[in-house]
Amino acid sequence: MSQTFVPARNAPAAEYDRSLAWAALLLAATGLVMVYSASIATAEENRYTGHSATWFLMRHGMFFAVALAGALMVFLVPARHWQQAAPLLFLAGMALLVAVLVPGIGREVNGARRWLALPIVSAQPSELMKLAAVLYAADYTVRKHSVLKSFKRGLLPMLAVMLVVAWLLLREPDFGALVVIAASAFAVLFLGGMNGRHFAALLAMLLGGFAVLVLASPYRMHRIFGYMDPWSDAFGSGYQLSHALIAFGRGEWLGVGLGASVEKLHYLPEAHTDFLLAVLAEELGFAGVAAVVALFAWIVARAFAIAREARSRERHFAALAAQGIGIWLGAQAFINMGVNMGLLPTKGLTLPLMSYGGSGLVANFVAIAILLRIDWENRQLARGLHA
Repeated sequence: MSQTFVPARNAPAAEYDRSLAWAALLLAATGLVMVYSASIATAEENRYTGHSATWFLMRHGMFFAVALAGALMVFLVPARHWQQAAPLLFLAGMALLVAVLVPGIGREVNGARRWLALPIVSAQPSELMKLAAVLYAADYTVRKHSVLKSFKRGLLPMLAVMLVVAWLLLREPDFGALVVIAASAFAVLFLGGMNGRHFAALLAMLLGGFAVLVLASPYRMHRIFGYMDPWSDAFGSGYQLSHALIAFGRGEWLGVGLGASVEKLHYLPEAHTDFLLAVLAEELGFAGVAAVVALFAWIVARAFAIAREARSRERHFAALAAQGIGIWLGAQAFINMGVNMGLLPTKGLTLPLMSYGGSGLVANFVAIAILLRIDWENRQLARGLHA
């Protein structure tokens, strides 16, 4: 006897969150266009690129295709498998952070050893570690929920492994990645039920530790003072920020036009990576920057909405993973934008989904795919089906 399927009451009409997918794709597509625009002058002048104006565009387009293909495959993986694999992924991330410090395996660029020298492309383990840390923190919180309010049995083990990660990242050094990873991981613990007093003490300790790291490093101190008054040393420590601010000023409301940026013509260093937003601001103006900010805000809002729905169905790992991904992408975007606008000290953090770089783009797309998978499973359950 055949059975007719009757959807659950108030079941969602769509199979997945299309607005989330489109927001991520719009940011990535805009990033592809802006990477090309921001990198033309650099590519034409660089012998390494063969003086080809499209060198960065072609590579970023390849990264885009790989990231999109990876996201499609990741979407097919059930969320419970990510929970099972989270400890192994975290250990693999730590192993890669160790490998990048080994001469001959890690590659040094501009005084930092952050890349693995692979045959075709270079990989940046800290980008992959951001995702691994979020998933591990979500899994750890679920496994240790009964003792999470205990400092010795709940917080201390996680704090110990994060200190190891911090030491490895500071050896590269990659202070920006450390801030994002620490913020994401401990925010997940707090949202999962960590003792409020322990969290306050941890926050104070982290802030104190970051202050010590800054005060103990003349290089970081130089960056802080350069950020506070970039015009006092506009040709030295404040050079990058001063030209970013000039780009924002030239953009005004609607920008000078796509491709018409002056600052990208060898004035603004790292224009296609860390300071991509400054070029976008110059060419597309306030309207373009506001659109980018709105898209990132929507992604973070949808991540928390998906987490809320997962929690209502007692899918605790999925809920914490979704919140962690939202915090990670939101925090990194906020820091990058703050640096570009002169609101925060200069840090080597790219703009998620948009800046040039394969490792970051792949990690971001995988994170979005996991978010979409969690949402898809929520919708399947709302229809009365197994996720």
